[in-house]
Amino acid sequence: MVWLTSLQKAITYMESHLTTTFSMDELARSSGFSSFHFQRTFHLLTGITVREYVRRRRLTLAAEELQRTTYKVIDIALKYGYETPEAFTKAFRRQHGLTPMQVRKSQGKITSYYPLTIEVQLKGAEPMNYQMTKQDTFQVIGRLTTMPNNEAIPALWDELNRDGTTERLALLNNTPIKGVLGVCLPHKEGMQYMIGVAYEGDVPEGFEAIQVPQAEWAVFEVIGAMPHAMRHTWQRIYKEWLPSSQYELAHTVEFELYTDDDPMTDTCYSEIWLPVK
Repeated sequence: MVWLTSLQKAITYMESHLTTTFSMDELARSSGFSSFHFQRTFHLLTGITVREYVRRRRLTLAAEELQRTTYKVIDIALKYGYETPEAFTKAFRRQHGLTPMQVRKSQGKITSYYPLTIEVQLKGAEPMNYQMTKQDTFQVIGRLTTMPNNEAIPALWDELNRDGTTERLALLNNTPIKGVLGVCLPHKEGMQYMIGVAYEGDVPEGFEAIQVPQAEWAVFEVIGAMPHAMRHTWQRIYKEWLPSSQYELAHTVEFELYTDDDPMTDTCYSEIWLPVK
């Protein structure tokens, strides 16, 4: 349950700083997570980024103040982090479909987002198939990209699938870890993500290499069409498996493994590999 308590601490921190500025590092420290793992966990569980959550909450509170106070629009804009009325109005209209003045005059409905509460449901009806395995350090080769959060990952897969890179990588896969990997690594600027394969030997031209450290891994079976099946399994890991298991996340390198099954079918087989302790 440690991760749950940490995540709730971070949400409380965000809620208490909606009218002040704070960095992602400060937010992560409030939870005990690294910045990378906090942002990744938050996005996996909620489907939105931390910044999007904060933006929605600030614009919700701003709309409520417009309805119940006589404060100037510019003062409310500044209070919630917008330096100009134009920037505030643009963001406000994107969320609410109305201008601040229309809301003040009660000329339409606002779209409100309320504080997030983490709830864990322990279920037993739907099984989770996984195995524990110990793995020595191994090399992954592929394309390595630094990105601020998870949002850019689908576009990277689209690009490398389109130009044939994933096919070339699959042919180079020469270890017992069979499949194309999506590897997440902590990084000071957010996260690094590599699309690659486990490979023994000199790094082929055009690719980069990383070393995945020795670890004990929880390897979860994922059955179903992408991306729904993968996201559903991630959520079950955090909501069901972690709270009821004896393990904690090691917060190092983690990856998803994709086989050559058709990703659009209900029988597609994939895996999630999580380092644990």
